[in-house]
Amino acid sequence: MNFNIPDTDQKRVVVIGGGFAGLTVARQLASNKAFQIVLIDKNNYHQFQPLFYQVAMAGLEPSSIVFPFRKVFQNQKNVFVRLAKVQAVRPEAHEIDTEIGVLRYDYLVLAMGADTNWFGNEELKANAIPMKSVSEALYLRNAIFEDYERAVTADDYADRQRYLDIVVVGGGATGVEVAGALAEMKRHIIGKDYQDLNRDEIQIHLIHGASRVLNAMSEEASAQSEKFLRDLGVELWLDKVVKAYDGKTVVMDDGSTIRADKVIWAAGIIGNKLEGIPATSMSRGNRIICNEFNEVAGLSDVYALGDIAFQTHEPAWPNGHPQVAQPAMQQGKLLAQNLIRKHKGSTMLPFRYKDLGSMATIGRHRAVADLPYWKTQGFLAWGMWMFIHLLYILGTKNKVFVFLNWVWNYLTYDQSLRLVIKPWRKSA
Repeated sequence: MNFNIPDTDQKRVVVIGGGFAGLTVARQLASNKAFQIVLIDKNNYHQFQPLFYQVAMAGLEPSSIVFPFRKVFQNQKNVFVRLAKVQAVRPEAHEIDTEIGVLRYDYLVLAMGADTNWFGNEELKANAIPMKSVSEALYLRNAIFEDYERAVTADDYADRQRYLDIVVVGGGATGVEVAGALAEMKRHIIGKDYQDLNRDEIQIHLIHGASRVLNAMSEEASAQSEKFLRDLGVELWLDKVVKAYDGKTVVMDDGSTIRADKVIWAAGIIGNKLEGIPATSMSRGNRIICNEFNEVAGLSDVYALGDIAFQTHEPAWPNGHPQVAQPAMQQGKLLAQNLIRKHKGSTMLPFRYKDLGSMATIGRHRAVADLPYWKTQGFLAWGMWMFIHLLYILGTKNKVFVFLNWVWNYLTYDQSLRLVIKPWRKSA
């Protein structure tokens, strides 16, 4: 097998990863005939990560938050999409090794993103449920509704509790949004679909290792989020760290335990590593050290973007930029401009992050927003959160479907996607 990509006099830009950063740089360069762009990803679609939790909670169909790369670039003859796993980078040869062959590059863009951080705990990795992809979100959805079905036929309270109780680990935006969605499902859905269950028996626990949830946001946002969660019936375990989980019992650092068959892990991320990147170019969390032009330290014609990029040139961000969508997209846009400038012999421009703020939603009419010049909580923040997320979803059809699902859920207090769909495997 090989890439089957023609050699031309164009500068070949190889982009590894089709997340927010990689897709942005590829789209920005797609109309420039001086470049040949090769986008490599293990999936053939872009995933809108901020809404994974709504897929997991049966609020949205998975197809409404993914978009095929080939559809994005179907009118761009100088863009090639390849489905492959990259095995290594050979910077000295300007080549990458993949499962489908070797590919030469003029410029290499590393935008592999990040994965779940298990902090070296293999037991947690084996038993907890992550949520960093659409497939993981679907797995979680299946697990939740399969356990509700089991709870219906459980003989006694203790048996039911193992299926009903859910633990969410991590009080960042993902953990808070998941816990809020679970609490709203308990309040509005379970009584309709599972009339033979007592929804009051369902306990939702949120464990966080800091003294306040959303500790990266303002104290006002954090306090209001905590109030929202408690009002929804979520039990908060703050300043506690999960040390063990064997699939049945969660054990925290102070010895506290919670019995639950499902633990959702949203406690951190770690960059995806790639063989061939020197150790001297790596920082904590598997982030790649790069300068103000996103050039990887110690390498030529190699750039890092998004969650894996570690830049410290801006005094306001001494520990690197936030690992969220906005820095990734801004870096991707500027890098495309800089590659064009470099091709023309012009000076490249340094990256300056424009912080547009941060937001999180905890349920209907419950959200918090820290914007550059003001802060708001409640209904207004909730409406803003929906509008902004809808704006960034790829594809008009996807925007319409997501909007219609949200309207339907809002009007009916119901979701219509509570399906257990298991992957099929051909028997031997």
